[in-house]
Amino acid sequence: MNWGKSIILCFILFASFIGTMAYRMSTAKVDLVNKDYYKNEINYQEQINKRKNSSNFNAANIMTYSSDNQTLRIAFPTNVNNGAITFFRPSDKRLDFTVPVKKEPIFNYSTEKLEKGKWKVQATWTDGIREYYLEDEFVVR
Repeated sequence: MNWGKSIILCFILFASFIGTMAYRMSTAKVDLVNKDYYKNEINYQEQINKRKNSSNFNAANIMTYSSDNQTLRIAFPTNVNNGAITFFRPSDKRLDFTVPVKKEPIFNYSTEKLEKGKWKVQATWTDGIREYYLEDEFVVR
């Protein structure tokens, strides 16, 4: 084989590689954190205030996951007038869901029906004066 054929063969292989990668990247599933990502970004100062109000709390002491009992326990450090617990699955947004919380000092949730893998728990609540936000992660096995 001479140099001309080798250069053409290398060019064809490189072009095939680029074409394959372009196809794979265009068909890859990309999930944003939520649908209204850019809209929520504008209101992010509220989220910063919620985190600041919760900065004295330790999420590890408030949110505990027991793999033996398959339960998630959240002991709210303040009174709860209204709130929500969001179960966020980073690998598949179709599994995300939210559970409302009203006037419960301790929230217990059975994780038996959750798919195995990593979950992120996001708790938002208000005591009537301030709003709070905590998040933690756990792995269902």
